[in-house]
Amino acid sequence: MLLVSIAVLPVIIIMIYLYYRDKYEKEPLKTLFKAFIGGAFAFGATLFVVIPLDAFFSNIHEPFQKAFTEAFFVAAIPEEFFKFLFLYLFIWKDKNFNEKYDGIIYAAFVSLGFAFIENLLYVVKGGVGVGIGRAIFSVPGHALDGVIMGYYFSLARFSTENKSRFFLMSLGFAVLAHGIYDFLLMYFYNIAGINPYIALLIVIIFFVFIFKLWKIGLNKIKSHIEASVFKNADTENKS
Repeated sequence: MLLVSIAVLPVIIIMIYLYYRDKYEKEPLKTLFKAFIGGAFAFGATLFVVIPLDAFFSNIHEPFQKAFTEAFFVAAIPEEFFKFLFLYLFIWKDKNFNEKYDGIIYAAFVSLGFAFIENLLYVVKGGVGVGIGRAIFSVPGHALDGVIMGYYFSLARFSTENKSRFFLMSLGFAVLAHGIYDFLLMYFYNIAGINPYIALLIVIIFFVFIFKLWKIGLNKIKSHIEASVFKNADTENKS
């Protein structure tokens, strides 16, 4: 029960935070749950692709190449693709997707549904230390990837032009953020026993990257909340 709690709690905390950031029109819980389940489906679909890809790239042993291929081709690209796919299938035509912040919260819930299943598997297998590390870094990382994806997904939904461009940005920037995150971690583990000086540099770059990712994510959340179509109506009702 302790391991399950450690795995589940960070997911719940982030979902509650995102839900209450929606100041002007909160999304129906059933639609948020649908997005969350979409993320769980995305995890299952990803397994069918990741397992053969992992085997295909298993002969690469050079630290940089190994970290890069695993981070982008085994993790970031398939994972974010299936998150994007189920976000589109489950949410794009939903009537509750009616303002820009909705794209962020729904994409984040898809990502957190994915992270929920992934976290359970890793934490139950790896123990408390793994659970704490993933609670601090991995689960928020998935959520921030979702925020980035959802930001541009909303722009595609509510823009009259450049929909294809925003779709590509939605998937592409989520893949980039996810891939860089995983690459830095994987390269650190691959290089730590070989060159501790490069490993230390990677640690510094990793924390700078995490700081920037949080800043970008929070700014995108704020931007779409401030662009709410319900903001003016709420202000007028109070006055």
